[in-house]
Amino acid sequence: MRTELMKKAGPHARYASTSTPRFSSGWITELSYHDQQPGMMQMLLLPLLQQLSLESRWQLWLTPAHKLNREWLQQSGLPLEKSMHIAHSDRFSTVEAMIKALRTGNYSVVLAWIHYELNDQERRELEKAAAEGQALGLIMRSSNSVKVASRPANQLKIQSTLFH
Repeated sequence: MRTELMKKAGPHARYASTSTPRFSSGWITELSYHDQQPGMMQMLLLPLLQQLSLESRWQLWLTPAHKLNREWLQQSGLPLEKSMHIAHSDRFSTVEAMIKALRTGNYSVVLAWIHYELNDQERRELEKAAAEGQALGLIMRSSNSVKVASRPANQLKIQSTLFH
């Protein structure tokens, strides 16, 4: 049975289990990446996105004025038919869009590139929306961005080759 499911899931099924439960409460996390370290995106973030792509829900990419690389999505085994991309450049509209998207429950994951430190109110709203929608919110931040840390950084550094 597991072998049949893995064949149907495709070549990237080794990264995912055959059962894909929804997040019981939803959550938000921040990932810091470095543009000069290729390969880290595929090793760290890609398996999670592949796992989440097995759900019936969509994946939403809120990006800062970049076009999502469709070829990379296809080569990575992420389904184009369940991936939605919206380009944003205004920091407030990106957070608001992320909150609204998480709250709907239509997305297994909402990825957003936010290049500033979230304030406590924004963080609480995002956490509440993720819990309501039982979804994962991933805040992506380049380590090249100017940061003003108001609390200890608890971030993972990854490389992004998602854009062209």
